[in-house]
Amino acid sequence: MFIQFFYTLRHRKIPVSITEWIVLMEALSKGCALNSLNNFYYLARSILIKSESWYDEYDIAFQEYFKGIEAPSEIRDEVMRWLQDPSIQKVFSNMDPETLDKLSIEELMKEFEKRLKEQNEKHDGGSHWIGTRGTSPFGHSGVHPTGIRVGGKPGGSRAIKIAGERRFKNLRSDITLDIRQIELALKSLRVLGRIGPEDELDLDRTIDATAKNAGDIDLIWKKSRKNMVKLLLLIDIGGSMDEYASLCSRIFSAAHSATHFKDFQYYYFHNCVYNRLYTDVERNNWVNTDNLLKNLDSEYRVVIIGDARMANSELMSPYGSIYYDDYNETPGIVWFERIANRFNHCVWLNPADPYYWDHPTVNMVSRLFPIYELTLEGLTEGLKKLIAK
Repeated sequence: MFIQFFYTLRHRKIPVSITEWIVLMEALSKGCALNSLNNFYYLARSILIKSESWYDEYDIAFQEYFKGIEAPSEIRDEVMRWLQDPSIQKVFSNMDPETLDKLSIEELMKEFEKRLKEQNEKHDGGSHWIGTRGTSPFGHSGVHPTGIRVGGKPGGSRAIKIAGERRFKNLRSDITLDIRQIELALKSLRVLGRIGPEDELDLDRTIDATAKNAGDIDLIWKKSRKNMVKLLLLIDIGGSMDEYASLCSRIFSAAHSATHFKDFQYYYFHNCVYNRLYTDVERNNWVNTDNLLKNLDSEYRVVIIGDARMANSELMSPYGSIYYDDYNETPGIVWFERIANRFNHCVWLNPADPYYWDHPTVNMVSRLFPIYELTLEGLTEGLKKLIAK
């Protein structure tokens, strides 16, 4: 049952497994959906969807598949005319839709085809034929809890309408990050080691030592486990990066407020790294890039944020920078090569849409650094790359 819905979900790249699908089928066989498409929407989502970030894609797939429950396109023109301008404006103020018989999708389609063949006149306000403003499961503007809508506008807060509203767009994994999401992602950047003074009680060794000491307590201490990761953040600013300034600011705020790094350093550049890296966005204060590379050890995790789009000359030519303060004979690509060779773990986060990545300088940079899209999913994958051995 609904096997095509399974393939619709997989087509939308939603990670639904066969095991989860079997669980859903077992739930349906036990009547957990109560023959209600609305209940089925929530039941399937709770069983099949592992993360809230997939809710939006689930809604799209649900709407794509179940919109087919509406009337077939070959319905007679005469029936469609009957369903226009309903003559009865009946209001079912005392009618409880939950008291009406609920039909499964298979039962609905069978009954719909049968009534379509038998009906020979217009009906409004009825309970059986295809019509309007009634309790029949076929037609529109009625109150039946399940059914096939024919013509008219959808009514009630039903499953297809819920899916169509797509209330979970902000939970997608490919949307702009907020500070909280970035902070949570950065917490995964951990390589723990025991450093510093012995200020943590070693319970196992204390018990062993106490037992050997005839019950007299012998406290054994050990060094605390702390995050060994040292982070170097390089951010492209100005020019084409202006439209991503807010996003870069959130990245910086989240990283700067993180307290679990052993060391955190950040610098700015414009388009390409040259002999200077800047300590402020106005580029008034700077450090010598060559000295910085010599002073930082190779175990720093390096995150470079930028769209990597620039003039070829800025990347490949001596004296390629158009800014007098970066006027130096070493091409920008050489500086990037020095960074890639100096540090063991480097990633590049690109805030631009991947559609714009097919660019000469982006392609050249990608040969030196693995590039990830600056989304929640891309950030997560990039950080995994940084801590991989």
